[in-house]
Amino acid sequence: MDENNKTEEFKINGEDLIGKIKEIVKQGNAKKITIKGKDGHEIISFPVTIGVAGLVLAPVFAAVGAVAALATECTIVIEK
Repeated sequence: MDENNKTEEFKINGEDLIGKIKEIVKQGNAKKITIKGKDGHEIISFPVTIGVAGLVLAPVFAAVGAVAALATECTIVIEK
């Protein structure tokens, strides 16, 4: 991994997942967001670009919502 890339991890309940993803996107300092299941396996990963309109991210939020409906606990990994 590149030394300039920094990551943060958050453990979160599935019901709070969408809100946290929206908060991260709104902050605007993330390059990539990865959601991992309880077992540590990657469920979904998507790039976040600066200035992306909500309309473009709508399908991603729908996919994250589906993951949230199935997940009881997951980890969000943010690459900055």
